[in-house]
Amino acid sequence: MTNRKISPQVYARVGGILYLMIIIAGGLGEILIRAKLVVSGDAIATASNIMASQPLWRMGITGDIMMHVFDIPLMLVFYVLLKPVNKNLALLAILFNLIQTAVLVANKLNLLMPLFLLGNADYLKVFEPNQLSALAYLFVRAHDNGFGIGLIFFGFACLTYGYLIFRSGYFPRVLGILMTIAGLSYLANSFTLLLAPTYAGTVFPVLVLALIGELSLCLWLIVKGVDVPKWGQRAVESA
Repeated sequence: MTNRKISPQVYARVGGILYLMIIIAGGLGEILIRAKLVVSGDAIATASNIMASQPLWRMGITGDIMMHVFDIPLMLVFYVLLKPVNKNLALLAILFNLIQTAVLVANKLNLLMPLFLLGNADYLKVFEPNQLSALAYLFVRAHDNGFGIGLIFFGFACLTYGYLIFRSGYFPRVLGILMTIAGLSYLANSFTLLLAPTYAGTVFPVLVLALIGELSLCLWLIVKGVDVPKWGQRAVESA
């Protein structure tokens, strides 16, 4: 029985669907759930909202975890599609992406901590209610910064993906440019959060450019996929 090779077009379509699911899951968790429950600067109101909507809060965490589960096969898709351009750089991009995913998965513990702190366990009675609310809010803020740290690695991954896509010949060069801009946007936002947090709110809107780049690539993979003959030619040349 002979092994049949899977067409790069199949990888492209599957990758596009996975990418779209990641974007949707990330948007639901951050915009539709946490943005509604977290009150900036108000620990007591935030704690009250979380405890009043525990299933929703947990749903947001679960959605984020699934988003990172989808990250893993998507990395494989990108490696298969881009290794004909440069195998080592394709692997480098995956390593950046993998570290980002590991950091963000570990960071979800910060979102579980408010549920532990506000759960009325006996061992927490040594703290005043306002202290517990403050600690819960502290972990929410820690999650925001942890997210920014993880996106530093994803920013470098996007820069590498952008270069490979631009040089591929079987993807439109504009997609490579858009992904490069996405990477620069992530890096600008994250390093501002770390080095000049007072300006983080001013720089944050630049992430719209990242969304445009990623969504463009995602939809291209779903609708158009990859130019299979040119991909095959590059694969032969690289071999």
